[in-house]
Parts: sequence; C-alpha cells; structure tokens
Amino acid sequence: MNAPAPSVASRRAPGPADRLGLRNLVRFARDQLGLLRSVADEYGDVARIELLGQSYFLVSHPDDIEAVLVKHARVMLRDSHSVVLERALGKGLLTSNGELWKHQRKLMAQAFVPRRIQSYGAAMARVTDAGLRPWRDRAVINLHQEMSRLTMEVVADVLFGSGLAPADVEQVRESMETVNEFFANSPEAITMLPAWVPTPRNRRVTAAVARLDELIYRIIAQRRAGESRDDLLGTLLAAQDDDGERMNDRQLRDEAMTLFLAGHETTALTLAHTLYLLSTHPEVERRLHAELAAVVGDRLPTADDVRALPYAERVIKESMRLYPPAWTTGREAAEDVEVGGYRIPKGAQILTSQWVVHHDPRWFPNPEGFDPDRWEGERGKAIPRFAFFPFGGGPRVCIGNHFATLEATLMLATIVGRWRLDLLPGQRLTLKPSVTLRQAGDGLLVRLSAR
Repeated sequence: MNAPAPSVASRRAPGPADRLGLRNLVRFARDQLGLLRSVADEYGDVARIELLGQSYFLVSHPDDIEAVLVKHARVMLRDSHSVVLERALGKGLLTSNGELWKHQRKLMAQAFVPRRIQSYGAAMARVTDAGLRPWRDRAVINLHQEMSRLTMEVVADVLFGSGLAPADVEQVRESMETVNEFFANSPEAITMLPAWVPTPRNRRVTAAVARLDELIYRIIAQRRAGESRDDLLGTLLAAQDDDGERMNDRQLRDEAMTLFLAGHETTALTLAHTLYLLSTHPEVERRLHAELAAVVGDRLPTADDVRALPYAERVIKESMRLYPPAWTTGREAAEDVEVGGYRIPKGAQILTSQWVVHHDPRWFPNPEGFDPDRWEGERGKAIPRFAFFPFGGGPRVCIGNHFATLEATLMLATIVGRWRLDLLPGQRLTLKPSVTLRQAGDGLLVRLSAR
C-alpha cells in the first residue's frame, strides 16, 4: 500500500543544501543582496536558508508577504536580530513586542495623525532651505553626506524644535554615523556579540550611544521643567493612554532614538538615491523641475502643494522601488504557520525582502530601469499591493510612513527647485546593505549648478 501524500501544510520549503549553514553564511557575508535574489530565483516564492543552525524562510510573493505581515500578524514577533538594534534603540517601536509595543504604538500614533504630520511641513521646507545656503554654484559635494546632514537638521528641528544647538545636531550626526557603521555587517553585529566584550567597535558604539543618551535625557529634563512646545517631542510628552498613563523618560528616550535612526537615515538614503537617479536621467529631471516650477515657483513648497506634485510622488516611489532604504523586513514565528503551502515552524525567522520583490519582473517589467511612469494610471493600479512595500505592512507598518513621504517630497522639491546636481565622471553607485541600504565607500560626488 502506498503511503498517503503529505498534507500541504507539512511540505518542507526548498532551499540550498547546507545543514549547518556555514556556506550560506559565507555567501551572505560576501553578497547579501545577491544571495537573496539567487535563492528566490532558484527555489521559488518560499525558500529555506540555513544560517549557523537557524532556519530562515525567504518569502517573495506579494500574496504570501501579505499573509506574513497581515493575516498572521498576531503570531509574528520581531526577528531575532532586533536584539542588536537594542544596543542603540532600546525598546522602541522597532524592537519591542507584545503589550509594550501595543502601548507605545498607541501613544506614538498621537504624534502621527494627518493633522500633526501636515503641521510639520513648514519646518521641513524651512530647515531644508536654510541648510542649502552653504551650497555654491559649481561646487562639488558628497551626495550622501549632504543628504545626511540636511535630514538630520530637519528631523532634529521637527522632533526637538529649537532645543538643539548646531553643535548638538553635529554630535547627533556623528554618533548616529558610528551606530550605523556598527550595524553595517560588523562581526560584532552579525554574531550578536555582547556589549561587554571590549572590541574596538563595541567600545565606539557604546560611547556613541552614551553621548546620545546624555543629550536626549538632558532635553527631556528641560522640557519637563519648562513650558510645552508644539513639536514632535512636545506631542509625545503630552500623549497618554485611556488610563491617563504617559511615557516615562526611558520610553521617550527609546522612541526619540528610533525616530532619529529611522526618520533620518531612511529619508537621507531616499533623497541621495533619488538625486543620483535624476543626475543619470536628465529627461526625468527636466520633467520634475517643470512640475515644480509650475506649482511652486520661487517660493518654498508647502504640505498643501504635495497633492499637486504627482510626478514628484512617482519619482520618489520609483527611487524607493529600485533602492529601498529598508531592504528586508524580518519576523519570528511565535507559532507554526502555513505560508504559500509550506509549513514554517515556531521559532523560525521569516524574511520578506523589498530588494528581491521590488526587482521581480513579474510585477515590474524592465525591473532595473528607472521609470516613474510605471506608477501612473492603469499601470500603477496593476501592481499587486505587496509587490511594493517600502514601509512594511500590517499592524507593524512604519508609523512614520506618511511623515517620511511628506519629508522626502518637500525636501526634494526644495533642492531640485534651486539646484541641478550632476554626477561627476567615473562615479558608480555601489550598495552596502546593513540595517538600511546604504551607498558603499565614501559616497558619490556631484557638481552643483544653481538654477
């Protein structure tokens, strides 16, 4: 008698044979983006990757991604690597689970309602405009460094208002750069080496976090002792749940640190990648500038202008498709689940990679091409919902997604309305995936031309 066929839910996902996960680890360390793309291409929409004895499931079909992030959200925890982020972020929204996450999400949401987000628009444009004043016609700038500086100044102003002096902003930028470099696939981060092990990187990141803590706790103390202010921190200080409970200093610190890392780094990368693409696609740049000239003219853009800038929106979306700042989203299964007809056991790590899905020709013809018009009209409507998910999805979707979109649009409009940026000859974009998808090396050099 033949044995009964296994049920769908008991099927084992395919993947590269490597029982201990050592070969996969070497491939992952050498080329993370390449490994994920090749595994998805060779083994399909649900693939199993072993890394040092831990099972990872790469999920790459939009329907299955929706199942992980939405349908099964109740049994999905933060991935195991989040413990590394806790070195800097503590128990903020990016790293917490369970009741703490629910409580913090509810309080944080009060700072990101549409009315509040719109109110941040004036500061975003004003600070960007002030940050462009040192630029000079025909000067050469480092694209990522300048976008990092500008977005840090914007986030610092929106979060703390006038509570940060220029020296404080520079200290935050330098400390955050140290933290980002630590997360950028350092051996300590990959192996989750304890903070007390005195390696040079561990010591540097510990010192950087201590400097950030001193600054943030000082500002929180000043705010508690003084008058309320109408900025993001003021909203968080006033936020309370149904029982009247508010965030304590540690919770405020963790969320402020998370906003610095997430709100600054991802927008800086979005702008740097977008301006790089505009510099290599002059016809797109001309269309964008024409739209800005017609809608905004010589004044600063406002939050109300954004609805009248559909091409700018498409340009940013296409940039985030090609170069998603968050290039992968991780979860840990708290229970056995079925995804795409395969069983994913409790404790397994699940990866949904924006990098992989955003470059899938099934959803994006000519996936390596920069085509903002793919988002227009019927073409845009034909793209499956979770074929494009730069901010994640489900209950844990990035709480600042609308804030980040407004910020990127207003900053891009301010920059492109005043300057053209031309890539210097011999420059080539290479990518360095860490927590975010960064530009490798020292960054790209561009020449400024005043409008």
